[in-house]
Amino acid sequence: MDSTHARSLLTVLWFAALCLSWPAFGEQEYVSQFNAYGGYALLASPDISLVENGFAAQFGFQPKTWYVLGVDYSISSGDTTLTPGLLTKTLQQQLGAQLGQLAAEGQLPPGYRLRVPTHSRTQTFVAGAQLVSHHFTHVTLFLRPVVFGAVHESAALHPTDPIAAAIVVQLAPSGTATDTTWFIGAGGGIDVLFTKHFVLRNQVDVVWDHLFSSLLASGRWTVRYSIGPAFYFGRNIKR
Repeated sequence: MDSTHARSLLTVLWFAALCLSWPAFGEQEYVSQFNAYGGYALLASPDISLVENGFAAQFGFQPKTWYVLGVDYSISSGDTTLTPGLLTKTLQQQLGAQLGQLAAEGQLPPGYRLRVPTHSRTQTFVAGAQLVSHHFTHVTLFLRPVVFGAVHESAALHPTDPIAAAIVVQLAPSGTATDTTWFIGAGGGIDVLFTKHFVLRNQVDVVWDHLFSSLLASGRWTVRYSIGPAFYFGRNIKR
């Protein structure tokens, strides 16, 4: 799935959720103390043409009717292609010099373009608060004004020719690069209530990070989308 398909999927799913929520009027009488979620996760980073599919889990504690404290974890994987244009200026200059030398020695095939298929595995970790509205009977709306967390990514490089293989040894001697950094963004979502305990959660965050800053020239925006069942449980905090 490429970034265009990912955006189309997000649009369809959000439209479906809005259609389901349209007739929901009247304030909820039951506001649970706890909620738990597990479902499909999609991470899309258009700047590097990376789309990852996986799983997300959340747990929330609601001390008041208008906010929730919680933790969030996701794990996903996908494929992209590493090209010189994504690398830092210093690395681009070094690779340009190497490829130029190979060309001068007649060892570079005509029209050669350096491309390295890469498999990525990403984990995200978030803890924080979100604002919540229980104004509608069958819909809970929530907003994350600030999403701040950590991301850990492992990128396995799979060169397909001897020249790329030699360069990969310089970039990542083991064939795999790993990094952990912070990300920041904002997001929110909709819980569609089928019963007072069982809901369908649609949520999306847009976050920014700069993983592999020693290799990649710039940071990237990533869309974190997730959909799946959530469960409300515990005492009714409205009473």
